[in-house]
Amino acid sequence: MKKDIAFFDFDGTITTKDTMLEFLQFLVGKRKYFYYMLILTPVFVALKVKFISNHLAKEILLWIFIGGRKEEEIQNSGITFCKNILPTLIRSQALDALKMYQSKQVEVVVVSASAEYWVKHWCDEHGLILIATRLSIKNGNITGKISGQNCHGQEKVVRIKSSFKLDKYENVYCYGDTLGDLPMLSLATKSFYKPFRE
Repeated sequence: MKKDIAFFDFDGTITTKDTMLEFLQFLVGKRKYFYYMLILTPVFVALKVKFISNHLAKEILLWIFIGGRKEEEIQNSGITFCKNILPTLIRSQALDALKMYQSKQVEVVVVSASAEYWVKHWCDEHGLILIATRLSIKNGNITGKISGQNCHGQEKVVRIKSSFKLDKYENVYCYGDTLGDLPMLSLATKSFYKPFRE
C-alpha cells in the first residue's frame, strides 16, 4: 500500500512572520538591525522593480548581516532562536495539521527558502524532514553567499524531486502562502493556499 506525503512551506504558512528577518534581528539586536535595513533600502527597491533577482537580494542581505561570522556561532544562535523565539511565531492551526499528518503516518516535509540554521532544530524537535536554503561556508565562516540555488519558487520543485519519488505516494499534500509556492503546490494531489490565516 502506498504511503502519503505532505510538503509545507515554512515562512508565512507555518509561521506568522518571515523567520529570516526575525532571526537576523535576534542575532544583531534591534538597533543594528534597523540600521542595516536602512542601508539595504536601495536593494529592496531594486528587488521591488525587478532590477535584481530574489536570489541576489537575499545574498546581499545575508552578506551584510552574517557574512564573515563563524558557522558555529550561527548554528548556536539558530538553536537558541528555535528554542526561545520560534515557538511564539508558529501558527497553532499549522502545528495541529503537522501533528495530524504525523498521527496518520504521513511523511511530513518542511520546504523553506530560509536557511537551515534557524529552522532545522525546530524541525528536528518535531520529527519533520527539512529541505532548506544552504549557505556557502569557507574556512568555517559564512560567506554570505547561497550554496546552489535559493530554495524558492521552481527550486522547491527541483529539491523535492531530487529527494522523493512522488509517484510512489498515494497522496501528495502541499501547503503554501505565496506565489513562490505555486510551483510546489502544482505537485500536489491536494493543495492548500494560505490555509491557516486567521
